[in-house]
Amino acid sequence: MKAILRNKDNFVKEVKVGFSWTTFFFGFFPALIRGDLKWAAIIFIVTLSVGFFTVGIGGWVTSLVFAISYNKIYTKNLLKKGYEPADEKSRKLLEDREIISRIAS
Repeated sequence: MKAILRNKDNFVKEVKVGFSWTTFFFGFFPALIRGDLKWAAIIFIVTLSVGFFTVGIGGWVTSLVFAISYNKIYTKNLLKKGYEPADEKSRKLLEDREIISRIAS
């Protein structure tokens, strides 16, 4: 599933919500391609460190952990930078996944 985010300059980003298959299979490269250098470095260092100490097996475990959480982390970082859901469908999707809180009526 995808949500559309827009900032005050009307720049639009389409973000995936849920499990990140690209992060699972390609590690830090999706974060690097998205320009998220901080998380690319974190994923790389953690996966390398854990993989080194567990003779490679732990690298798959960290890939699974980051695949479960990276899209949520990336979306939350964009929201902190001033992006907002571009439409109600995106807002509802982000609320359902508990990425943003529901507006009290």
